[in-house]
Amino acid sequence: MMRVWYDACTGKHVRYGAAIAKRLEEKGHEIIFTTRKHPDTIPLARYLNLKVEVIGRYNPRTLYTRLYESLRRQLKLSKIFMENPPSYAICHGSVDLCRVAFGLGVPIICTFDTPHADAVNRLTIPLTSVVVASKAIPQEIIRSYGAKRIIQFDGVDEVAWIMGFQPKQKFNYGHPLIVIRQMETKAIYAEGKEDITLKVAKKLSRYGKVVFLPRYRRRPIKNLIVPDGFVDSASLVAEADLVISVGGTIAREAALQGVPSIVIQVLRRSEVNEYLREKGFPIFTVDPSETVKYARSLLGKKFDVKRNLFDLENPVHVIERVIKEISEQGIL
Repeated sequence: MMRVWYDACTGKHVRYGAAIAKRLEEKGHEIIFTTRKHPDTIPLARYLNLKVEVIGRYNPRTLYTRLYESLRRQLKLSKIFMENPPSYAICHGSVDLCRVAFGLGVPIICTFDTPHADAVNRLTIPLTSVVVASKAIPQEIIRSYGAKRIIQFDGVDEVAWIMGFQPKQKFNYGHPLIVIRQMETKAIYAEGKEDITLKVAKKLSRYGKVVFLPRYRRRPIKNLIVPDGFVDSASLVAEADLVISVGGTIAREAALQGVPSIVIQVLRRSEVNEYLREKGFPIFTVDPSETVKYARSLLGKKFDVKRNLFDLENPVHVIERVIKEISEQGIL
């Protein structure tokens, strides 16, 4: 048995970590699962019945508050593992885990699917022992951040929790149901970018029931449905007729379940989204000015992608193989 530390900084990290933790626990490993206070982390962890330790918080108010809270968190994590460090650490771009694990001499496995997150990549990839990434991402991009060893798989991260997924949360919003996720406006990579998701949501309200998912502040918005409690995005998009976002996670969760999804081209083009599109999944990258037109054309369309999904490789299998190599042969 080995002690594995997984750190989750966002909701996606929690979902990914839950899939990894389940597999490794089945193999007899001990999991130490940490997260931070963030709008998406603790509610999702509770929903998934995860045993997590909450260390520190996310405060993106200024560059200083980001740095200060990250340093405070690293200090707390260092003290937790000072006497008994884990056998190895796994994350999806956690700056805090990478800095602490590296400092304590713990091998790091880091998953990767956001080349546009330049600041995070510069602070994590050089410290990582193994980077696990979709083959959609060119190796030269990952190597440009100082990756030592790269293992790629024929799939996307979201396969880890969508493969075999059964919705647990039910909704009665009616149809056509359009789900729109607000852009992550407080991320460093979004600085200077216009968030048009609310404008799009209001324009599309005449064509169906629009569920708008804000990132931080939730308040009633005329003609839109703004849930005031926790929403399991994977279950919600399973019921939707169309999903629209600026990033990729919720769009890929939808497309992998056969629900058409639109990614508004605000950030740099996503290799992972294009890869899924080429594999036959209904995910479409659209210029902001064309979003409403594309949305109208996709409403009412259904896609059967079950066979396509089973053709994709699950990254959890890859991570499990890497851990087996480390434990049996000490190979990094």
